[in-house]
Amino acid sequence: MTTFDLETQDLRALNAALHKLPLAGSNQAFRVLNPNGEHSIAVGVDADVEITIDGPVGYFCGGMCRQARITIEGNAGQGVGENMESGLIHVKGDASQSAGATGRGGLLLIEGNASARCGISMKGVDIVVKGDIGHLSGFMAQTGRMVVFGEAGESLGDSLYEARLYVRGPVTSLGADCIAKEMRDEHRAELYDLLKAAGEAGKIDVGDFTRYGSARTLYNFHVDNAGAY
Repeated sequence: MTTFDLETQDLRALNAALHKLPLAGSNQAFRVLNPNGEHSIAVGVDADVEITIDGPVGYFCGGMCRQARITIEGNAGQGVGENMESGLIHVKGDASQSAGATGRGGLLLIEGNASARCGISMKGVDIVVKGDIGHLSGFMAQTGRMVVFGEAGESLGDSLYEARLYVRGPVTSLGADCIAKEMRDEHRAELYDLLKAAGEAGKIDVGDFTRYGSARTLYNFHVDNAGAY
């Protein structure tokens, strides 16, 4: 295992070392000590690597990553996992706003709560939040799945496209064109797989969740729907 201590070593050196790893077959492990809320830790990593960060991180940790499996032993600032494409980011604490924004693939797992705009403009990422999420989460979410064990704030799924949102707790309000939808067998199976990936299969009943999705009334402009824009 390679260890970087950000109290004595430069963040640029850490990211440069991660960027030099081969795309396949590296099978390496990095441990980052004393992150102290630094921004842009492990951004743009594209390698088969385990990265453990011992403490809280600042903005955009794990952004644009592929393949990497990143564990954050603390809270995460704005934009954790922004535009991630594959791999796993596991936040052991809470996440600030815009977690997983524009994510294209992989799994973002948040043990605590996520703030406003979680999963905005999702493009294929899976997000599992074991706590609550803030307002405008899932805004303009295009594809991907979001699972929330707790409550959702105002305007959930505002103007979303084909992303699937599964929420266990109450929702303060739904955004424009977001509605509750039927939970068919395919959705129960999908949700079970996501719970399994989060280590919660068998502990939580998929029947406790409500699925939300697009009513598809805003795909094309129609004057009768003008008030919803």
